[in-house]
Amino acid sequence: MNHDTPLLDGVRVVECTLLEPGALAMTLGDLGADVIKVEPPGGDYIRRLGWPIVEGHSLLHWHVNRGKRSIRLDLRTPEGPEVFLDLVRDADVVVEGMRPGALERRGLGYDRLREVNPAVVLCSLSGFGIDGPYRDLPSHGVGFDAWAGLATPAVDDRGFTYIPEHTGTGTKVGPLWGALAAVSAVLRARRTGVGCHLDISQSDAAAFSNWLPIEGHRAYERPEPEVTGNPADDGARRRPGPGGMEEAVRYQYYRSADGHVLFQASEQEFWRNFCVACDRMDLFEGREGQQYGDHATGDRDLRAELRDLFATRTTAEWVELGLAIDCPIAPVNDAEGIGRDPQFAHRMAWWPAAEHGADLLPSPVNVVGEPRRPPRRAPEVGADTEEVLAELGYGDDRVASLRRSGVI
Repeated sequence: MNHDTPLLDGVRVVECTLLEPGALAMTLGDLGADVIKVEPPGGDYIRRLGWPIVEGHSLLHWHVNRGKRSIRLDLRTPEGPEVFLDLVRDADVVVEGMRPGALERRGLGYDRLREVNPAVVLCSLSGFGIDGPYRDLPSHGVGFDAWAGLATPAVDDRGFTYIPEHTGTGTKVGPLWGALAAVSAVLRARRTGVGCHLDISQSDAAAFSNWLPIEGHRAYERPEPEVTGNPADDGARRRPGPGGMEEAVRYQYYRSADGHVLFQASEQEFWRNFCVACDRMDLFEGREGQQYGDHATGDRDLRAELRDLFATRTTAEWVELGLAIDCPIAPVNDAEGIGRDPQFAHRMAWWPAAEHGADLLPSPVNVVGEPRRPPRRAPEVGADTEEVLAELGYGDDRVASLRRSGVI
């Protein structure tokens, strides 16, 4: 086995993106693909967007543009599209991460790309997709989550609605679906010699991530008894998905002595293990519950007992107990404190700022028996222009001519 070969060694990606859609090619780059980021003269303005700003560039840039080379290329010039097509000739994937049709408007749509490379895969990652009534609706990331039911408005004490803290699903999951689809399409293209045009929508990805509540409400449109709720709730139609947990007891957050834990003893076996270990079989007897999926919903007396019990130990002590007795008791972290969690420290060793501009999280993909491979540092605009053009066979005179004419 050759441990020096990355998973996507030999795959070349040409990327035209702005902002977080660049995470699609970043993911491919983390897995070993050669990613060439084609940037307009002013560069991707991701470098100036958001906070924190680290060494003059946004953290978004350091994270999303890692693992890439940058070529500055003005596609509005007569020669710009010609250079772009030369890049495409030996590429496996072209990533378009702007408004739908951005490359088409430069004469570089899928039909033109496949004229020079029939096996090329064009992956268009946009907000609302290349068709539909919202196709041309501008939006930022939270807009996709709001559309998908993942960012419900909050209300402050003065009655103003505001955007609550949320994960940002569409902009994170959309690029992952795009990367999976792109690799799948490349595998088919290498077998058949024919590429394809992929249409990935960040709003679609957000909705698909929210599939359980969406499909659950759809299922509840059917009459009872065709569709019922949780058998452990005697079939009552509790709100579908991860919601409907306000009155849950054996599957709930509890305060510990120094933070919070998530207790998840919804299986009877886990519940028994917990009660035995805590010498509290009085809580189990008469409250054995169903074998699976029993949250003891609405049992406020039991909830009060568990509230008092969990307050007697630290979060770490409860997690240690859960490991010892086979009962799911998870630590509850936030983004600020998770770096101190031992599991995080073991699995998610930082790529350090000294080499990467900012401290960055590694890809969650691990190849057993092989070391992690650090990505390239996120590039300055056009930092690799001459290197990439030399790989295309452009001589010094051609490069100088392109520079004089403002193409590069």
